[in-house]
Amino acid sequence: MSDLCAPAPYDALLLLSFGGPEGPDDVVPFLANVTRGRGIPEERLKEVGKHYFLFGGVSPINAQNRALLDALRKDFAEHGLDLPVYWGNRNWAPYLTDTLREMVADGHRRIAVLATSAYASYSGCRQYRENLAESLAALEAEGLPVPRVDKLRHYFNHPGFVRPMVDGVLKSLADLPEDVKAGAHLAFTTHSIPTSAADTSGPEETHGDGGAYVAEHLDVARLIVDAVREETGTDHPWQLVYQSRSGAPHIPWLEPDICDHLETLQGEGVPAVVMAPIGFVSDHMEVLYDLDTEATAKAAELGLPVRRSATVGADPRFAAAVRELVLERAATEQGRPVDRCALGALGPSHDLCPVGCCPARALKPAAAGADSPYT
Repeated sequence: MSDLCAPAPYDALLLLSFGGPEGPDDVVPFLANVTRGRGIPEERLKEVGKHYFLFGGVSPINAQNRALLDALRKDFAEHGLDLPVYWGNRNWAPYLTDTLREMVADGHRRIAVLATSAYASYSGCRQYRENLAESLAALEAEGLPVPRVDKLRHYFNHPGFVRPMVDGVLKSLADLPEDVKAGAHLAFTTHSIPTSAADTSGPEETHGDGGAYVAEHLDVARLIVDAVREETGTDHPWQLVYQSRSGAPHIPWLEPDICDHLETLQGEGVPAVVMAPIGFVSDHMEVLYDLDTEATAKAAELGLPVRRSATVGADPRFAAAVRELVLERAATEQGRPVDRCALGALGPSHDLCPVGCCPARALKPAAAGADSPYT
């Protein structure tokens, strides 16, 4: 895609993320934001927040978003893309509504949105769209101009997202002891979600067992396995597994859990495991605690050598992919033909989320979709 392409009609990019506490005093208020409306008492929130307190009450996600912001701005500047980049969070400062208010004050009216979630699901896509609609409604209630926001398509199979993960797995395999390297199992991990949410993820035609959520992760896992085989000559056994389950125990969630999977592999005589967190854009709390702390401790208990491969984070190739996604969407909005870059069997995702895509249990307005009240 030509670096000379203009980003019009877009006049800004919004990096939209989850947010996280930046000190011990932030943990309970942050979790109260995350669980708003569920009536969870403060004592329970303190218990839930124990993972954060182990790290001084600081989530790494905000620092990682700042690094990604820097990488995006650097890449845009180096390629002549004159597009300011802002950052807003769903659950902690800088809050999404405040950021959109700032963007409107700066004169921006057509905003491309990059969410730090690569796959289709309610929590990974539609909930972000609902938050955008809530913030736009707040601006409207304040009498401010309401900008048009367009969420960039899912990028799970963009080479700028996949290739850094391939390199991370290769590096982790190379770091294993020589006598276990060839027989190492690849455990591709992602956030567990309720099976009902997985089954209805993506457009309606993808609904079914696991929906688009599982299908997209499996496609990425196959891409990585194929690349590792091509570069090492070794065909490593692999499986998609899950982590970070929460919620009531009687509600079915995607399984197996990574710790249970490690026990199974050790029982089968597998000599080593590389845990590859393909469902996460950066090394935030679910990666640092659930994999680097909890799963690694389980593996040590089992006497099973493990390595955890890197997430994409602020890799320059991912920043370049975001630039390509912006220019691709701009070309589409301009009515120009464009090559939509995607690897694997599923092809490029849709630009506009259709009606019925990743439905919520309770219907709420959602921006950046076919059913958006803000177009």
